[in-house]
Amino acid sequence: CRQLTPSRPASPLYHLSAATMVLISLKSTLGASSNNDGFLYETTSSTKVDDLIESLVEIHNARLRSCLIMDSVRGLAMHGVMKRPENTGTDEVQEMIGNEVEKGPNYVADPSGLRTGNPPDAQMAEVLKREVKSLEEYIDKQKVARKVALTIECIEEKINNVRGAVTMAYPMGLPEWDLARMALDDPIEKLKGTYLGGSLIDANDASLWACNKEFPRGQLVSDRLGSCNEKTKVIAKLSTKEAGPPAREPIVSEAERNAMSAFHFKRQEELKHLAQADEDDYLNSVWADPKGMKRNLQGLNDVKAPGLRF
Repeated sequence: CRQLTPSRPASPLYHLSAATMVLISLKSTLGASSNNDGFLYETTSSTKVDDLIESLVEIHNARLRSCLIMDSVRGLAMHGVMKRPENTGTDEVQEMIGNEVEKGPNYVADPSGLRTGNPPDAQMAEVLKREVKSLEEYIDKQKVARKVALTIECIEEKINNVRGAVTMAYPMGLPEWDLARMALDDPIEKLKGTYLGGSLIDANDASLWACNKEFPRGQLVSDRLGSCNEKTKVIAKLSTKEAGPPAREPIVSEAERNAMSAFHFKRQEELKHLAQADEDDYLNSVWADPKGMKRNLQGLNDVKAPGLRF
């Protein structure tokens, strides 16, 4: 739960203890989670590759479980528990066919017809949303840009906070068919029946790749990366053994590609404008000033007379 610091005091003790730290930037490659998603993880060069893969898979699956928890608990806070599978359907249709619809003091009809429409009171609903928001902020992919490494302990703590809020809102417990109960209580293997099934990874069937080369099991991280120091950062991807190596990272990032497109469009517009202009019109452009380079080197481009505004 801590933020990585880019620089620290250069003391001998620090270099002895942190010289083997490695920062893994894991990019997701499976299912809907592959949309520029990922997280940071701190390890050491003396870590076994098998242990590293197990830890990365555990966090990967915990983040996916968290997404299921967030969706289901938000629905719980808005429209209450889920109906029995055989009773699904909008309440309006249920009333039309003569079925009785229970409407509590906080009734809000569920447009999907999956939930009863009887959420907890406004105060408990706010508690549920607050804990879900805290979980969402912790696992967010923006943590990579902020250089915050994730830990399974912190994710489990956030999930336990959500579980505690659900227990407060529903002290009698949730029905066994409710998706929120499944997401909070069922082991990860049972969640393969949900929409997360295609993205969950089995640690025994996982492989870790970096620079289009696999981390061989049975070795140490240092055997794959060589000598490491506290500045070592590796962009890696998880895959399954039968899937083979994942796709390589693009040479040009999305931000760079957008900047290049914007520059190209701007340049085309300038050329189009010059083609329509008079012969001598270009002389008023900044790039046509013969003394512009000299003024730029001398730092005189933005010099203005005192008291004058332009």
